[in-house]
Amino acid sequence: MSKYIFVTGGVTSSLGKGIIAASLAKLLQARGLRVTIQKFDPYINVDPGTLNPYEHGECYVTEDGAETDLDLGHYERFLNIFTSQANNVTTGRIYQTVINKEREGAYLGKTVQVVPHITDEIKRRMMELGKTGLYDVVITELGGTVGDIESLPFVEAVRQLQWELPDEDTVVVHLTLIPYLKAAKELKTKPTQHSVKMLSEEGVHPDVIVCRTERPLTPDLRRKIALFCNVKQEAVIEAADAPTIYEVPLAMLREKLDLICLKKMNITGFNEPDLSKWKEFLDKLNYPKNKVTIGLIGKYLELQDAYKSILESFIHAGAMNECQVQVANVHSEFITEDNVAEKLAGLDGLLVAPGFGHRGVEGKITAVKYARENGLPFFGICLGMQMAAIEYARNVLGLKDAHSTEMNPDTTDPVIDLMDEQKKITAKGGTMRLGSYACEIKPGSLAFKIYGQEMISERHRHRWEFNNKYLEQFENAGMVASGKNPGSNLVEIIELPGHPFFIGVQYHPELKSTVESPAPLFVHFIEAAKIFNEKKSAAKSSLSGALI
Repeated sequence: MSKYIFVTGGVTSSLGKGIIAASLAKLLQARGLRVTIQKFDPYINVDPGTLNPYEHGECYVTEDGAETDLDLGHYERFLNIFTSQANNVTTGRIYQTVINKEREGAYLGKTVQVVPHITDEIKRRMMELGKTGLYDVVITELGGTVGDIESLPFVEAVRQLQWELPDEDTVVVHLTLIPYLKAAKELKTKPTQHSVKMLSEEGVHPDVIVCRTERPLTPDLRRKIALFCNVKQEAVIEAADAPTIYEVPLAMLREKLDLICLKKMNITGFNEPDLSKWKEFLDKLNYPKNKVTIGLIGKYLELQDAYKSILESFIHAGAMNECQVQVANVHSEFITEDNVAEKLAGLDGLLVAPGFGHRGVEGKITAVKYARENGLPFFGICLGMQMAAIEYARNVLGLKDAHSTEMNPDTTDPVIDLMDEQKKITAKGGTMRLGSYACEIKPGSLAFKIYGQEMISERHRHRWEFNNKYLEQFENAGMVASGKNPGSNLVEIIELPGHPFFIGVQYHPELKSTVESPAPLFVHFIEAAKIFNEKKSAAKSSLSGALI
């Protein structure tokens, strides 16, 4: 029988429930337990696939093609295991399932209600992974904040499970905020007390309270929180602000969060946690030997979560290279031929990020041209690869009207065109080319050197593709299609031989980068940026010496 841990949040959103859930899962996994995490989101969208990144951050895509919440990225990066469609459930998906059942006659003669029909479906989904027999512990993160109208059915489902299952089979971890008032020079516990009271009024009593705080919790404060929130004092956990999310598992280990949960679940015979690889990663991350600056060109730069997986992949690859990666945000819509050199000055590498729509496209194309002509390491992902193809078609092949039919349906040279299977699709949600697909790599290419094998598998999320009608022209002019899907012949990778590092991929390598297995493309991109930086520094030193 699987055990179930539920992680709830109070006082405010964005406290880091996903990081706490992932950290606890990592500690339990390090002790030899089989663990998975799932996220239940209270919004009515069926999935975040149709949401603007400004609304909910990036849309994370799993191996099986599910468009999910970005927290699933944290789960995979921490645990080094794949998640799936079953790991992310929304209110929209719950209601869709119940309404479909009602239409099919499953509830014939009955009035369909939130309780028991909606809550029963939520409970079924909460226990679905546990019933596979693959996991000892299933951690469920409840999105939103206690007290939200939207989250009430989920909290009610947890209450019912606490009542239905043996006491040792469930644990509720409540993450809350202990604000510091500068004027009073003290931490305040009242918001936490109110949050726990609200949760208790909904019928769920927390077993553990994790307190986000800027200042250390004193023993007196812990005792006060324990007393007023009716938990043991050792179950009041300090979650102080950390310099990086990857420090949080070690902080939770020191606070004995895993041991408290194991004791409540009556799990015995576990090992001491093996976090040697994790600590080795942190040593490299905290004590880099070099530093590079990478320009991230995108259109959602105001919200850091919009490119979360890319930013985390830079951290993984930087640690692998013992190099600090400083990311410089560059708004593509403000780049022109006149200012591109100024905008990209000081960079050691350029990554053109994924995205949709025409805003900022010309700036991206201009930036790619600068990187190609000036030997600046370039890495294009999805739309970034398509921009590289358009730039090459315009400025090397001489196809001045070259474009993507996404931005210009009337272009005379559609070097990027809508995939054939997409042309008859009208519904937007969950209809892109999604999930993991194979890619066959050309021996002797840069991609082959990076991956070290001919056949790989990477995740996708796109509708437009490289138009193979132009492939011969591209290859005759020097650009190589070094990776293709063996079934559809879709171009997956393009690169420029002779350039220090110029590669574009149709897929999203950032989605499979983890602490223990950094994405190879990011690792080699940072390595190329490091070499570029060293050569730049050597040239400056040589020039200074000559002037002296």
